[in-house]
Amino acid sequence: MTATLLTSVLLLRLPQQALFAAALLSGAAVCAQVQPPTLPHRIPQAPPGLPLTEFYDTPEPLPLGKPGELIRSEPFYDYRLSYEVSALRILYHSRSPSGKDVASSGVILFPEGAPPVGGWPVIAWAHDFTGSARPCAPSLLKNLKDGPLLSMYTGLGYAVVASDYAGLGTRFPHAALDARSNALDVIYSVSAARAALPQLGSKWVVLGYAQGAFVAAAVAEAESDIVDRDYLGAIAISGVADPQEFFERLARGSSYPLLVFLAQGTNTVFPEFQLDEMLTDKAMRLYEYVGHACDARSGPVPPANDMVKPNWQNNSYLKQFFARNAPVQRPASGPILLISGDSDPDVPSSLTAKIMTRLCDQKDRVLFVKYPGIAGSAVLGNSVSEQVSWIRARFSGLPAPGNCP
Repeated sequence: MTATLLTSVLLLRLPQQALFAAALLSGAAVCAQVQPPTLPHRIPQAPPGLPLTEFYDTPEPLPLGKPGELIRSEPFYDYRLSYEVSALRILYHSRSPSGKDVASSGVILFPEGAPPVGGWPVIAWAHDFTGSARPCAPSLLKNLKDGPLLSMYTGLGYAVVASDYAGLGTRFPHAALDARSNALDVIYSVSAARAALPQLGSKWVVLGYAQGAFVAAAVAEAESDIVDRDYLGAIAISGVADPQEFFERLARGSSYPLLVFLAQGTNTVFPEFQLDEMLTDKAMRLYEYVGHACDARSGPVPPANDMVKPNWQNNSYLKQFFARNAPVQRPASGPILLISGDSDPDVPSSLTAKIMTRLCDQKDRVLFVKYPGIAGSAVLGNSVSEQVSWIRARFSGLPAPGNCP
């Protein structure tokens, strides 16, 4: 579906309060198609525009709390979102990769006015990669990084719960690119959000884009152990692949600076991992830089052939990191919608198709939708109609579609 046709479809389907956000999304899709960015979207974005306040601080040590238990919340009025969107920041208990109690932050976006009977249905948002330092939390960006999309869903009558992931915003090591622990942050954010805002409904889905697609897929698998009957399914857009294949491909492309974050995440999950077993001396300077900055491109980026050491991918700890983050380790809870673009430089549809095959082999209910000739933010914008119709069907209790052989 072209971006122009998508705009027409949205104008027919969306209520008035969502039109502005939809127009922004479709416009972004047009730009992404006609003038694709020189650097792929997964390289960290510009530094945040909001201050890191005391709201994000916690005592040391952190007083114990159950996963999903709310620590505190506060209304927030400085985001650049639709005027009909209300925002509430939350701080809550989550778990580190080793199972330790940590604090995670996030934001609830919800419509003005009275909620429907049963409360606002909930979309848990799994965000794309933003960096690994405290100031890189999406809740510290004035538009929450994906404000037009999140505002659109709020305009459609949903509440959006957007976790930052533990360590972005809060004073804890961030497990960068570790979908397993980031998925727990997303799951626990829903419980915390209900405690902060009782007007939220019980039913929820998860929606993730790019690195957030890995997280959304991990949520689907984690939910098979949790057995939450209120969880209805997952949408993973432009990002599901085998981790080792993904990072090896990344090392050969223009997004190779992201490998310093892979080293950081592996070190957080496995403290015994030695950074210099993977990164060169020049890459270590970039690693130190991104410890306090969110945009790797503005740092001392070495040439691609001087980023990692030979055979870096065979390091035993990296292999364990890849293994723990590999999708399809157990059956997913609820249906899954996979969306990808054939022209994505980092995760083309061919990589996601391999995950689709494995999901089908274990009898999961999965629908795989490919968009030919587009990549990056264009996939996110062009698939809005697909996203909305799938989400509406889940909350309506309709059978989930699938296209397994």
